[in-house]
Amino acid sequence: MAVISSESQFVTFSLGDEIFAVPVEVVREILDHEEPFKIPHGPEYLLGLRDVRGQGVPVIDLRLRLGMTRTVKTPHTRILVLDVPVADRVLVLGLVADRVFEVVPFRKEQIETAPDIGVRWRSDYIAGVVRRESGFVVVVDLARLFSDSGSALADVGPQSQVA
Repeated sequence: MAVISSESQFVTFSLGDEIFAVPVEVVREILDHEEPFKIPHGPEYLLGLRDVRGQGVPVIDLRLRLGMTRTVKTPHTRILVLDVPVADRVLVLGLVADRVFEVVPFRKEQIETAPDIGVRWRSDYIAGVVRRESGFVVVVDLARLFSDSGSALADVGPQSQVA
């Protein structure tokens, strides 16, 4: 009987001292940080738009979206351009990361459910955690992070009006 791989690849990055990961298949590219074009009246975490190969891509300060302090740009600050599947469409987003580290494999059995450990952000955005010698890696549930009813990003596109 053939063994099916239960390993997935993740891109790891930091926000402050915390390490996060997203599935490599949603990462389109990683760019140096540039100031985005500001969008008036957007939520605080929506920094603006950035031109990525001819497409206007919303840039999100993930630190603010997770209830952390605003990102302070350094020479290591990067933008992960992601294709986030949400409901019946794909959102193209740029997430600001303090530093991007590497692509790492995690086995399915390594990814634990998010325990209630008193973290600073809402745990429903956590797909799981992986223990490493240096601490934990938080796997972000991108679809949930950008599809909750409070997210302005989930309301992109035509809206149906209910009378």
